[in-house]
This record gives sequence, C-alpha cells and structure tokens, in this order.
Amino acid sequence: MKEKLLTTREVSQILGITEKEIIDLANANKIPHFKVANEFLRFKKEDILRIKKDIQKKFNVHRDKISWGEKIREFLYFNDFYIISALIILILLYIILKD
Repeated sequence: MKEKLLTTREVSQILGITEKEIIDLANANKIPHFKVANEFLRFKKEDILRIKKDIQKKFNVHRDKISWGEKIREFLYFNDFYIISALIILILLYIILKD
C-alpha cells in the first residue's frame, strides 16, 4: 500500500504554524520534505511527528492557536491570483452589461 504524503496545509495543522512558515522551514532544509515536480512540497507523516517537538523548541514556532490576522494573511498569500482574477472578471462583466 502506498504511503500518503502530507501537504503543507496538513503539516501546518499538525505543527500549529502557518503554511508560509512550513515552506520557509522546508526551503531552509530544517524539516525533511520531498519536492514533487520540483515545485510541490510533500512530507512523510512519521517524519513530521518525529520532529514536531524539536521544531517547536528549536525554531520557537509553537503556538496554541493561529490568530485571525494570520489566517487572513495566509489566505490572501495563497489565493491572491484567484481573488484578482475574480475582480477582473466582475469589472469586465460590469462594463459589458452596464448598458
């Protein structure tokens, strides 16, 4: 049976930190990871669980909860393309249909 690798979102939920912090730690080779198609980060669950306490201590990334401000910033960081595209489409539809 093939092992399911974790996404950055799943790892961020396990470690209690933001996805951007996960990406930064992976790019700095602070956590074991794999790159799929040289772009997408994936992680083994047992590796993440094994280093969870070390990561939280060593890099001081332990948080009980992520604040609403951080959640909104992270949402905008990962979805900016879709938000801008939707705004452009709405503006174009308004221009076309205003008459």
